[in-house]
Amino acid sequence: MSDIIKLLTILTFIVLLLRRKYRIGIVLLSASALLALLYLMSPKGIILNISAAVTNPITIKLGLSLIMIRVLEMIMRENNLLAEMMEASKSLFRNRKLVIISMPMLIGMLPSLGGAYFSAPMVNESTKGLKMSQEEKGFINFWFRHPWEYILPLYPGILLASAVSGVELRTLIIVNLPFAVVMLLSGFFLSMREVKGNVEYSSVSRQGLSSFIPIILIVLLVMVFKVELHLSLIILVIGLLIFYRYGVGKILKALKYGFALDVILLVLGVMLFKELMEGTGAVSFAFASAILGVLLSPVHICLILTKEYFNADIWVIYKKMLPASAAIFLLAVIEYLILS
Repeated sequence: MSDIIKLLTILTFIVLLLRRKYRIGIVLLSASALLALLYLMSPKGIILNISAAVTNPITIKLGLSLIMIRVLEMIMRENNLLAEMMEASKSLFRNRKLVIISMPMLIGMLPSLGGAYFSAPMVNESTKGLKMSQEEKGFINFWFRHPWEYILPLYPGILLASAVSGVELRTLIIVNLPFAVVMLLSGFFLSMREVKGNVEYSSVSRQGLSSFIPIILIVLLVMVFKVELHLSLIILVIGLLIFYRYGVGKILKALKYGFALDVILLVLGVMLFKELMEGTGAVSFAFASAILGVLLSPVHICLILTKEYFNADIWVIYKKMLPASAAIFLLAVIEYLILS
């Protein structure tokens, strides 16, 4: 059986499990077992790959990063930093279109399960009085929260891409920047055509501006000072815990939220799948179509939550997503031809 047929079998298996709403960590661990079976790996080879996945420094760094991202999200929510960021955006982005997209973009800076459902009412509020369909609101809420996936080191996707490909995170961000720009431009082209004018605003407060500091610090530490992400997040979380005077009880609550079983299973599933893929030599085919496949997946949690909130027709949303995705794919082909 050729690699393509085997990998298509595995991808079909993954999609079927996701449609049945199994956790992604469980799905990837199950897919790893199927991968080992299809490639007739020996018990010794399987044990060696499991050992390599568990002891890999990348596994530890990735796990710490995802745990600290959840802790950071909880701290920012509890102290109203996200709400303050959005209020400040109304003063910073006075153009009505920028105000509308700022909501999903700001929430999208912190990757979290259900984040699309959190930003949906804000998109709804910012589009009041406008002649805009529920499907267009849904497209805005979904599409404009995802440019960060290409460039923001808080997103697990770019961390996994760096880990799997061996490309330095800083280099990957620079190479991916054009994709984020095209995603933004295509989103503007395919939505909000009837939206014009500015919004009423008040002067932005110092408190509003200061709410952006945690995100800015993370980007500076990773991009400018080249501190590894897990260390940057640990530094920031410790600083915020001290600044907001968290007691032992609240710290333990935050850590409990961070050390979620789903996160641990996700990291183990991803790294084991990676080790087995490398062992079979089948990485390149699977990696080539990853990001757009995630965006267009009908089981993408952001898309599901957006559709549910706006009660929108998912196929009408797809009509806007497909040409925008085609533009990104075309750029990817051009960039590949230039760099190869």
